[in-house]
Amino acid sequence: MPTAPQNTDELYQALQANDERPYGRTRTVTAEELVDAAEQFEEPVPLIHALLELQEAYTYGSEPRKSPVVFARLLNLFDEQPDLFDERLRYMLFWRFKWVSNALRQLPEIPLTGLHQWLTEMRERYEKAGLGLQPYYGEAYQLAAHTGEDTTLAYELWAARTRTRFSDCEACEICRRACHHLTAGDDERALAVWEPVLAGKESCQEEPARSVSYALLPLLRTGRVERARELHLAGYRGCRRNPSMAGEVGRHLEFCALTGNEARGLELLAENRNLFDEVDSPLEQLDFLTGVEVLLQRVESLGHGGLPAAGHPGRTWTVSGLRAEVRTRADDLAARFDTRNGTTTVTDRRRARLDRAPLLDALELTLRTRSLDDVAPAAPTAAPAPRTAEAVPESLSELILRARALDEKGHPDTRACWTRLRTLVAAPDYTHPDDPAVGPLVLLRADLLSDEASQAGEKDDHAEAAALHEEAAALYEDAGEPGHAAVERGTALLAEAERAEGAEAKAAVLTDAHATMVRLHESTTGLPPYQEARLLRLRATLLGMRLQWTRSEEHIAPVFAELDLLHTFATRHDVAGQISGGLLLRATTHALAGDLPAALAEIDALLERLRSQGPDWHLPRTLGLRGRLQLGLQDAQAAYTDFAEALRLSGQWQGDTIDPSRLLADLAEACMHLGRPDEALRHLTRAAETDLRRDRRIDAFCTYSNAARLSLDLGRVEDCIALLDSVLAEPDVAAGELDDRLTAQLRLTRARALRAGEDLKAATAEFAALAAESAGWDDDPGSHAMIAAETAVLLGESGEFDRAREAADQAIAAHRLAPRHEQLSNSLRELACLQAQQQGPDGLPAALAYLADAGRIADEARIADEAGEARIADENRIADEAGEAEHRTHGASETRGPSLDTALAYEYGRVNAYGRAYEDALAALEKAQALLGEPGPEDDWAGQWAECVRLTGVVEGLYLKRTGPALTRLDAAVSHLTALGHEEETAPLASLAARLRDEE
Repeated sequence: MPTAPQNTDELYQALQANDERPYGRTRTVTAEELVDAAEQFEEPVPLIHALLELQEAYTYGSEPRKSPVVFARLLNLFDEQPDLFDERLRYMLFWRFKWVSNALRQLPEIPLTGLHQWLTEMRERYEKAGLGLQPYYGEAYQLAAHTGEDTTLAYELWAARTRTRFSDCEACEICRRACHHLTAGDDERALAVWEPVLAGKESCQEEPARSVSYALLPLLRTGRVERARELHLAGYRGCRRNPSMAGEVGRHLEFCALTGNEARGLELLAENRNLFDEVDSPLEQLDFLTGVEVLLQRVESLGHGGLPAAGHPGRTWTVSGLRAEVRTRADDLAARFDTRNGTTTVTDRRRARLDRAPLLDALELTLRTRSLDDVAPAAPTAAPAPRTAEAVPESLSELILRARALDEKGHPDTRACWTRLRTLVAAPDYTHPDDPAVGPLVLLRADLLSDEASQAGEKDDHAEAAALHEEAAALYEDAGEPGHAAVERGTALLAEAERAEGAEAKAAVLTDAHATMVRLHESTTGLPPYQEARLLRLRATLLGMRLQWTRSEEHIAPVFAELDLLHTFATRHDVAGQISGGLLLRATTHALAGDLPAALAEIDALLERLRSQGPDWHLPRTLGLRGRLQLGLQDAQAAYTDFAEALRLSGQWQGDTIDPSRLLADLAEACMHLGRPDEALRHLTRAAETDLRRDRRIDAFCTYSNAARLSLDLGRVEDCIALLDSVLAEPDVAAGELDDRLTAQLRLTRARALRAGEDLKAATAEFAALAAESAGWDDDPGSHAMIAAETAVLLGESGEFDRAREAADQAIAAHRLAPRHEQLSNSLRELACLQAQQQGPDGLPAALAYLADAGRIADEARIADEAGEARIADENRIADEAGEAEHRTHGASETRGPSLDTALAYEYGRVNAYGRAYEDALAALEKAQALLGEPGPEDDWAGQWAECVRLTGVVEGLYLKRTGPALTRLDAAVSHLTALGHEEETAPLASLAARLRDEE
């Protein structure tokens, strides 16, 4: 707290501000400071308020030892000066007897006699105050359930009584009743009792998160697997990192352990590492530690005891080490409770949890399902391929010769040989073979550098690739291998060209690189056929890349000319890999030239050749290209078949020669065209995981971002949030090492998902943080405009209109630098409606100011459209004069201006109606109708028109009491829509008309 309150008004303001903070150390420390400040004032009532705030902070901050001490002070104040407590303060005081009962129950050092004495105190106080005893019997039942003694009688004495105003909320009592049936072994009855809470009909601060955590296993045992999955995702989000709900977190960890989701369990454990330190309640700590032990026990039983695990801060842990520590602590806590209670109930329940067998072998909880093998540290050697590859030779000379022979063919197994050789050469005792066939060590080092360069290129690290290729070329020259040196320098040229930015710059660099490549090729003599074919392929590739960037017709023929040279040479010398590579590039060139049928014909011929003559490892890539061509030709089913077959075949080859992640992404695209978005989502997440395993992290996170947006579009809100929570928890993302814009995109999608999931507070906080960060994006003001606008709307939904106006002004300022007409106009109109709706006439001036801003943006959009149409008209005239009519196009947003004007007029109607300016509302709505015009039989906006007519009828008939004109308007609209076949849209209009006639 910066400065202590100087008067009671400042104290109350500080208490209110602290009440808005999340529970935790910051809120608790501030509450302690405010109690100290309140004690300085002569007036005792502010101290009562401060003590109530402090007790709440201790209770929900999981510090049960301190809560009873604060309550004792409050009770003394009440006994000494009861008149200080008005009805509200008195209600809060008697309500919190239950908080103290719960706090004492959580402390094993409090004797059982002390617990019973407190319950007696509570009963006597309630009886003296004339309050019903149902809350007392509720606390007595909870003590009985905790000790395991006389539970049935205590339950009946509580559950049979009528609720009072001091009873716990419906949701909490439902959870207690359901847990009673659960303890008795009746899953079905427990779930039936829980249904109102699980369905969201009853809730409170702790519910439904608490009930969900208990219901997960009963749902599985009764076959409601999908419901359990959905509730795990939503329920976990409601309790994570919360010290007062550590037990709930523990049950979610247990759920992961018993459903084959051990890897997710370890991830959630890491996210909740704070709970090892921040939970001061021994009972909550025991509940949490038991869930942790269930998870760690399961991981260890699967042979992964050496995996790292997040445990008590201050040291690193393995699964086995942490399990031993947790077991010791939890056993000690359970024994202390049983000693206090005089029973074995706590230990028995703990043992029952630890003895549970897995309920499912595997349940796909999230879109990012991973196994323990996926989270294990990467092995130093390449993973074995499903296809039976030829064994790596034991002899060093044989291994080197085999690696070079495979490399000459471009075989995928080459990488395994180079990996093995790299390990051997790095060993301190390495001795190079004295074998003329193998050559000197410098030659082998050049080979290994060439392989490293290729790997860098596969990861799009073109600068590193170019440098390594040049270094390898120098070593090859030292080894007396000019042909190899020429190929390396040619490949370095290609890598350098990849680094250029911008189409024009890239085209110029590629042109120069090709000329250099030709000179290099012509100046290198005595090349063996496979090296000469590689140089010819590099020449063709450079020109193909140039065509890809320019799409210029004049650049097509040079590519085909180079490909003809390659094909003639490779065919003459039977260089099979370069024959198929050249034919693949020829098909790609046809596609770049816009001739998809010719490209498909080339691919079909190539596939026939590959299936009869090989090489087999070229089939996946070729099928992948055919699939992309099929998509271009609008044959999504054929594309799907090709991608699926390519993916199947790619699994037969090891190394990075074939890119399965690209095939998975292509398969996802085909699924979207086929209307199978859920399947597309699975392929996208598999593609991302594949990239992650190959250490292509940027690609992986981009794909995850696409998957998250798709899941949100599909309405799978909790799946989206869970996926992004997992991705954002990745070490490099959490440490800020990932590209900041990509991280912002992931967070933005998560914020939108939180909003869709109706977690308005969390969504607003994330949007506000993103808006503050994006304000510094001088190179991308458009994104800041969009984020700030969305932030403003969320603040408006929360009723924070001053902050909403500030955010809207930021969005408008950024929009001036990078226009976002439609997005900003939509947000401003929504803000206007929110303010008028929430504040009525008082909010009308501010709402109209938003609409005035939206009107100016609509004017800007119209001017921009008119300028765009004029430019397009000029381009079409030039194209006509040049005889290039096929270059004509239409403005992408030619209807945007009128659309914004129509929407603006409609919102003026709504806003004025909320502000009770009904004449202005009617005029605006009639203008909106005129702008829309009456819909025709094929128009898809009949619903919008009908809603506009309905609202006009409401204003005219209900508010202005002009029933006759309103009915005439409504009847005409119903007749018009009925004649067009839009019968569904007529129902609201007919209902309003009937209401108006009834009121006549």
